[in-house]
Amino acid sequence: MKKKRPTLQDIADRVGATKMTVSRCLRDPQTVSEGLRERIFSVAEELGYIPNRAPDILSKATSRAIGVMVPSLTNQVFADVIKGIEVATEPAGYHLMLSHYGYSPELEERSLASLLSYNVDGVILSDSLHTPRTCRMLETAGIPSVEIMDTHLAPFHQAVGYDNVAAAHVMVSEMIRRGRRHIVYLAVRLDERTRQREQGYSQAMNEHGLTPLTLYTSMRSSYSVGAAQMAELLAEHPDTDALFCTNDDVAVGAYFECLRRGVAVPERVAIAGFHGHDVGQVMAPRLASVLTPREAIGETAARELLARIQGTPITQRVIDLGFHIEIGGTL
Repeated sequence: MKKKRPTLQDIADRVGATKMTVSRCLRDPQTVSEGLRERIFSVAEELGYIPNRAPDILSKATSRAIGVMVPSLTNQVFADVIKGIEVATEPAGYHLMLSHYGYSPELEERSLASLLSYNVDGVILSDSLHTPRTCRMLETAGIPSVEIMDTHLAPFHQAVGYDNVAAAHVMVSEMIRRGRRHIVYLAVRLDERTRQREQGYSQAMNEHGLTPLTLYTSMRSSYSVGAAQMAELLAEHPDTDALFCTNDDVAVGAYFECLRRGVAVPERVAIAGFHGHDVGQVMAPRLASVLTPREAIGETAARELLARIQGTPITQRVIDLGFHIEIGGTL
């Protein structure tokens, strides 16, 4: 049963105004005095008020809809996750409401408010770090949530994924074991998972007395970004003998830049990616990568969420589905 959310009447009672005045203020702030406007918005923020765009009947029943927050619509990772989610939700008669937030916590906050206004029965989140208002809304909404792709940080309710720090540590340790000493981490889209992988990379390097070096870009990951980063490395750090890339798009782009320049892989430079996308697993040589169970993560997260919606309590707050290291032919 959904928890009762704060209403317009709750705000009206707190500020000493009518429900109609509060509603008018939230729709068109200029229609009320500045002082009252400030009090109304302050109380709405404090209570975690969520506008309701759905018919009143839906606030008293299930909407048969699940909200899914994704940071990217072009990243194959989240396409795979959504496929997994639908394996569980379609037979159960639930449909998905997707919202894209471009790796921005502030846009995630606004997108979540929009999703919650349609009275979704639960929400799947693709990040573990949120703004304070996002956390208040998740608490106020009274619906279950599952965060995916990360088991390193403590979840708001529940998490399904793998440990990005451990995965990066294992891959980089294997590169070092194979004799690489000047390993550079190529980082894009400086989100939390990228930083966690950098943490695992740095730990492995430091444990072996090696100097970590990260090449950053805030651009969206792509083959061309990987190629550009590879070109920069060859020019500015010619002693580099291995690359650990935050994802396979970057790694494949770096490989093709090596191919274009006649830089032998893996003899001169070893390359490893993250996620094990099809393109890297069918190219020759096969790309070394951390294989992650994206579809299984989506399906497991959806099944857990559906169980919460039905009233089943959480038995496992963090579900780690692990990862697998593919050595391929680029190490």
